[in-house]
Amino acid sequence: MNQDRYFVLSVIAIFIVTFAGAYFSPTFEEQQTYLELFFLFGATLFVFSILVIFVAIGFTSFALYMALFLAVVTMAFGIEGALLVSGMSYFFWGSVFAMEVLLFYNSVVIAQEWFEQRYTFASFQKEYYAFYPMMLFLYLLLEFVPHFFYREKLLKFSPRKVLQAMQKILKPH
Repeated sequence: MNQDRYFVLSVIAIFIVTFAGAYFSPTFEEQQTYLELFFLFGATLFVFSILVIFVAIGFTSFALYMALFLAVVTMAFGIEGALLVSGMSYFFWGSVFAMEVLLFYNSVVIAQEWFEQRYTFASFQKEYYAFYPMMLFLYLLLEFVPHFFYREKLLKFSPRKVLQAMQKILKPH
């Protein structure tokens, strides 16, 4: 726990010292250099934090690919490009995962096989919590919109039941 505090304090100190250098610089060129350094540290911290998030979720090989890709995108397009890549990756993989969860919930056998081939219960649970908003979004999109416009029958979706069913089906570790 102490190591985490030292790490966070070190990161904050780097940003404070760099920003102070920009604020107290006598010339505009020095201020600009310090501000560029400040934003470079921010972009580097962003790429590192995305790497840590992906590793914590369980995508170890994907995390390295994503970190390298984010570093290249950040150098080429800045932090906006890295945010766009991160957001689109979350949206696309979350959509695939959520669609498979919805198919599994509606008793599609291929969806169950897809989860059995790719996941243990621990890895499924991490992605389940990470992509929970995407599951709800797709459920609203695929159930409520047709129900609202075409008066189709509304199917209920219980994410808790999916988690319980996966606990029975998937291997523990």
